[in-house]
Amino acid sequence: MMVIKNKFRLVFCIFLIATYSLVRGQKLTKSDTLFLDQTPLKVKFNYSNKVLNQKTNDSTFIKSKLVFFEKDQAKEIQISLRARGNFRRENCFITPVKMKIKKSQSSNTIFTGNKSLKLVLPCKNDRDKNDMILKEYVAYKIYEIISPFYFKTRRLEIDYADQRKKGQKNYDFKGFFIEDDDRVAKRFGGKIVQRSINPLAMDDFISVSLSFFNFMIGNTDFSSAHHHNGKLLYFEKKVIPIPYDFDLTGWVNPRYGKGVTNRLGFTFGKRNYIGFKREAAVYQKVRNHFLALKNKIFGVVARYESDFENDYAFTMMSNYLKEFYEILEDDKRYKNQIFSQAK
Repeated sequence: MMVIKNKFRLVFCIFLIATYSLVRGQKLTKSDTLFLDQTPLKVKFNYSNKVLNQKTNDSTFIKSKLVFFEKDQAKEIQISLRARGNFRRENCFITPVKMKIKKSQSSNTIFTGNKSLKLVLPCKNDRDKNDMILKEYVAYKIYEIISPFYFKTRRLEIDYADQRKKGQKNYDFKGFFIEDDDRVAKRFGGKIVQRSINPLAMDDFISVSLSFFNFMIGNTDFSSAHHHNGKLLYFEKKVIPIPYDFDLTGWVNPRYGKGVTNRLGFTFGKRNYIGFKREAAVYQKVRNHFLALKNKIFGVVARYESDFENDYAFTMMSNYLKEFYEILEDDKRYKNQIFSQAK
């Protein structure tokens, strides 16, 4: 009887997710199998971090293997890896990864339909590495309720064997997958825009919502106009920005970002509103949108409290969110720190 009930619940949950996705304009594909289950996926990687960092680029990959556990059974597939992220390649020990999987390898596994994935890893083997990864992951989950246009993610429990000249060194840490932008486009029946687009030609509500979100998490390392840490989706005659990479933010507050200034002249981690001027009604609509989502957003944050290794990390993240809403709810502070800052 218990097995029947569990199967019913699983089918019902999938039905709800499918219905929700269709209502929001998305089309469920085989690639969504990886992301339907939000429990952390156990994986094993085996490659040289040094070779990855020094020998790969946008067109050069190294071959490796991925071991993952599907239905409590270990499975192994061949993969190709390259380093990504200019800043972290220069400042971090562990390099972020772009992973490619051939169709013949992903077929009949949870990776079916995913030819490419981003792999988010800790920057350094510090004591707070897992909490920083979790904070960045939570930011993705928050954006999912702010906008229907987002990158799906899946948490990982990683066993990593770094291959070295004198043997290997093993690490255990957290991470997560980010779906490829082509999969996002396919979900909506749209396409990814490769050329530069004037930000004022982008969907005004989504664009301003993204600027509010970036202000909320203290993210100044983003530019829709220059395709920096984001993609543009063309959908129903609209151009829609979709963000990724939220580590260099006040929300995550990594040590490797301390005192570093980005291309816009902003110091990483400090709240600065970056956005373009729109009609006041658009800004007020977005402000109301965020105010209406307040309890839901705090609920998302609270959901992960027990997953933090350090209570202080969770408290700082929660307080950072509270400070955002204190600004948003105060007419004077909202005007001075958000609305009047639009260029």
